[in-house]
Amino acid sequence: MTEDPFVTHRGLLFTVAYEMLGSAADAEDVLQESWLRWADVDRSQVRDPRSYLIRIVTRQALNRLRALSRRREEYVGEWLPGPLLTTPDVAEDVELAESVSIAMLTVLETLGPTERAVFVLREVFELSYGEIAEVVGKSAATVRQVARRAREHVAARRPRVRVSRSEQAAVVERFLHALRTGHLQELMEVMAPDVVLVTDGGGVVAAALAPIHGVELVAPVLARANTLVAAFDTTPVWLNGEPAGRMDVDGEPSAISLVVEHGRVTRIYVVRNPRKLTQLDKPTELAR
Repeated sequence: MTEDPFVTHRGLLFTVAYEMLGSAADAEDVLQESWLRWADVDRSQVRDPRSYLIRIVTRQALNRLRALSRRREEYVGEWLPGPLLTTPDVAEDVELAESVSIAMLTVLETLGPTERAVFVLREVFELSYGEIAEVVGKSAATVRQVARRAREHVAARRPRVRVSRSEQAAVVERFLHALRTGHLQELMEVMAPDVVLVTDGGGVVAAALAPIHGVELVAPVLARANTLVAAFDTTPVWLNGEPAGRMDVDGEPSAISLVVEHGRVTRIYVVRNPRKLTQLDKPTELAR
């Protein structure tokens, strides 16, 4: 028997939903809803299953994203995407790795639902304007305009410098060592003067409710971390297609994602909300 196209393209479909929603749990729910709709489709009328399935998943993700907007507005503190444990080979597709990075997903949160769908489908999955128009219910000309605005919006907010994975890994190692030892001077040396720390506890665990700006404020906060608990450890891992870190505080995990520019850390994203840390034990398949 030929494998069902939904199964064949599952990694791709999950990636589409995840990039739309920034949440593995919501992406899985979208895939379940999409599977039910796919089960009712007359397959003999589908010429391109991959494109057809992407359209189904994107529509479901759009519906969920609009429904989630109120929940995210009421979220306690900063909202960050839920991190995914990935394998190093994800980084071999540079465009895919960048598109699923925590930094990029955080930027995508600043787009409206339709803009986000257009950007993801065009820039990451390379669908035509006509195909995207079918998904979002707008003309191809309108989609082209939306895509241009979304590209400009993202370009103005994405990390300014693209670094190699080896440089990223080296800086992550230095940062995690400094964090684990609580060495203030070492922390200050690995971070840029204008570094920003963003933490997401979701009101469930302790976390700063607003970003902390500047190395003079960020470094002391991080240096104290290992003095406040009985057990504290940091481990290099691959998250969302790039070198990152896992921090275990009294047995409870947190995920650390860094933006590196010119050999120093410019942004630190720490996800502590346990509801977002369910994907840290087994690598997630991502594809495009």
